[in-house]
Amino acid sequence: MASQNFTHGPVSINETLVEHSHAGVDRAIALPIFMFAGGAIGNLIAIIVLSISRQERKSSAFYTLVCGLAVTDLLGTCLASPLTIANYLDPTVLSVPRVCEFQSFLLLFFGLTGLSIICAMAAERYLAICCPYTYQRWGVDRRFAQKFLFFIYIINIFFCCLPVMGMSESELQQSGTWCFINWVTHEPVAATYSVLYGVVSLLLILGTIVLNLAVCGALLLMRRRTTTRRPVSRASVRQTWRALSSAEETQMIAVLVMTSVVVLACSAPLVVRVFANHFMLKDDPKADLAAIRIASVNPILDPWIYILLRRSLFRRLLRLSRRSNRARSGSSPKTQRNLLYPEIMRESHVFTTLMCNANIMTQLPAAVKFTPHTLTLTD
Repeated sequence: MASQNFTHGPVSINETLVEHSHAGVDRAIALPIFMFAGGAIGNLIAIIVLSISRQERKSSAFYTLVCGLAVTDLLGTCLASPLTIANYLDPTVLSVPRVCEFQSFLLLFFGLTGLSIICAMAAERYLAICCPYTYQRWGVDRRFAQKFLFFIYIINIFFCCLPVMGMSESELQQSGTWCFINWVTHEPVAATYSVLYGVVSLLLILGTIVLNLAVCGALLLMRRRTTTRRPVSRASVRQTWRALSSAEETQMIAVLVMTSVVVLACSAPLVVRVFANHFMLKDDPKADLAAIRIASVNPILDPWIYILLRRSLFRRLLRLSRRSNRARSGSSPKTQRNLLYPEIMRESHVFTTLMCNANIMTQLPAAVKFTPHTLTLTD
């Protein structure tokens, strides 16, 4: 009778345990497969959406960096996820030293490159809004952004290859599902690299936050100075501020802020674990695994920001917002029409007024002439 409790017909207890083990593996492997599919499909859609956008947007430096971030997320997903899935199918895959080093390099490189690109996006918006003369003098355009992306890739490849060159070592983490640098060690060189990686990541995070705050602060300061510069009509103030917060510029800021929030929120836990493992020198495999899983969510969320905040949808959201504001303020039909079609951006004197209010004109030579969205130097 006792044997009937451990068998079911002709199946022995060992076979039953093997079946349960396979069922557990099947459930565990579903998560990396889902994350791989979500990241690959989402980033492909985002790249297509960015590719079919209007020519003037595709030629801008900001959207070149956005497309670079989407391509980076896609490459990271397609290169790192298959190794994780293969390791679930065969637990000895990551036991091979070269494979373990390769996955460690991928996690280091794509994590740092994502932070570098989002910081570059914030710097581009800062120069465009707060330092337009410098922005024009440097020729920040699509080609400039492409060269900067190439520079980011080269620098990060070299930096993340240092563990392979002997500055640190990669090891299979205690969960047995991923490899990373040895960040709990007393060995001076390896400890130095882990701290250096954490410091660089932290500086990129802080730089992104500071630049985003500077951009938002500059926009608010321009609005305040526009409304307090001198007694003008209320319609004039609204038109001037509307010129600054046009749909395209507002969309860029919205994409930047939302992407920054997602990237920083997903990257910060791993950076925290780098410092915690170095200074506390205490293993916490669950916290490490949670941090790398949160970082892996980043490529899945990023593309949907570009997709959901594409210009056509963004215009509709702005129109709905403006209609609700008009309903509360009871504006006239003529004012409503101007809210929907801000033709004021076509007049150069409004943009010049904005720059004067922001005290940016003091930086420019007398021969500078403003035109809508660009700066040109006259003889």
